[in-house]
Amino acid sequence: MNIDTSTDSDPGNAFTAHHAAETVARLRATFNTGRTKPLAWRKQQLQELRRLLTEQQDVFTEALHADLGKNATESYVMEIGFLVKEIDHTLRHLNRWTRPHRVWVPLALTPAHAWTVREPLGTVLIISPWNYPLNLALAPLIGALAAGNCVVLKPSEVAPATAAVLAHWLPRALDSEAVAVVEGGVPETTALLEQRFDHILYTGNGAVGRIVATAAARHLTPVTLELGGKSPAVVEPGADLAAAARRIAWGKFINAGQTCVAPDYVLAIGEAGAAIESHLTEAIREMYGADPARSGDYGRIINERHFDRLERLLEDGRTVTGGDHDRSTRYIAPTVLADVDPGSAVMSDEIFGPILPIVRVPDLDAAIAFINERDKPLALYAFTASRRSKRRLTSETSSGGLAFGVPTAHLTVPGLPFGGVGESGMGSYHGSHSLDTFSHTKSILDKPLKLDTLAVTYPPYTRRKDRILRRVM
Repeated sequence: MNIDTSTDSDPGNAFTAHHAAETVARLRATFNTGRTKPLAWRKQQLQELRRLLTEQQDVFTEALHADLGKNATESYVMEIGFLVKEIDHTLRHLNRWTRPHRVWVPLALTPAHAWTVREPLGTVLIISPWNYPLNLALAPLIGALAAGNCVVLKPSEVAPATAAVLAHWLPRALDSEAVAVVEGGVPETTALLEQRFDHILYTGNGAVGRIVATAAARHLTPVTLELGGKSPAVVEPGADLAAAARRIAWGKFINAGQTCVAPDYVLAIGEAGAAIESHLTEAIREMYGADPARSGDYGRIINERHFDRLERLLEDGRTVTGGDHDRSTRYIAPTVLADVDPGSAVMSDEIFGPILPIVRVPDLDAAIAFINERDKPLALYAFTASRRSKRRLTSETSSGGLAFGVPTAHLTVPGLPFGGVGESGMGSYHGSHSLDTFSHTKSILDKPLKLDTLAVTYPPYTRRKDRILRRVM
């Protein structure tokens, strides 16, 4: 089963289905000893991961710059620091999250006690993407370890420097009999997908997501799919459009637009259309200067294949600002397009790059209809001063996440689940929601034998039993 014929896999890599089976068997044997279940083990792994991130911060920063041209501050805020905070939040609340939870018992069953406990699933597979190659590999790992699982981590070969650092350091920092890192591309991922796991979390595109789900279905393995989608940013007249433009530009052009929850296009309502063009132009200039190619704060496209894909989209509208590009350095300027045809290529698939189309609509009704006629997005953003508009967007649209006044930042709130809906994914994680994803919630009922109140339910049935049962059930 080939998951992606367009990646840069090394065909000479010797990792086969046999090696994948050995790796999974080794981790499963570790899990079966019960070693990963105590909270002490889980906390130790998280503490060691935190120590690794802080002590080797420069190593991870260099790898992220090599792969994506990321600025050191951006790497800290969006990847390293994000993960440290996720670990701290998890350690702070793990005792409470893992406590048994008492539930009510119906009168007909009393005396009895009922409760639920979370138990780890077993051995899980995490397949991470290249755009945030540290964050999106380790954030799910944090949840999987906190839940007490063994983990096979498959980082993206498209970000080779970060993958190599993960493969080198994770086995040295964590329990190597419980955590394995598998480098490589299509053959390695295909070999892993042939194995039976207890859960698979995949982050990437919908086409590969379907392949992952199909492979998992053969073993009835549950999956969490964090996919993409065209996340709209609705802009209404009456909002502070200068502030909105700065926040949209930040959310769109950080990591050179290669962010799954970046605003994919602007839906400008009425007279907001003309104003947002000038404000976006100014916001880009403020952040990256007159020539973003010279800015140390602006990243690069991951490889030539993605550069070529994005270059073809630059002609799908009137260029408001940007449009410059250089294949030799994989540079595409922060670009805003206007007068965009909703049926054009730039509006068909997720852009995943620094191109921001503006589509004008007459009113909020048209904006909501535009959103609902398309696949459900991973995120929906709105910039409006109207409470009524916020209520309508909340109740009349469906998206993985919804944020007013700021894009992408909902991921930094550990209490909010991160995940998609429909074409943008299934399942979620972060904070306690990671425990939900990587645990089984087991139901437990304990009814003593001494007082057999169930006798009224035993045959033969009488009129008296019938009256009692109808009263207490």
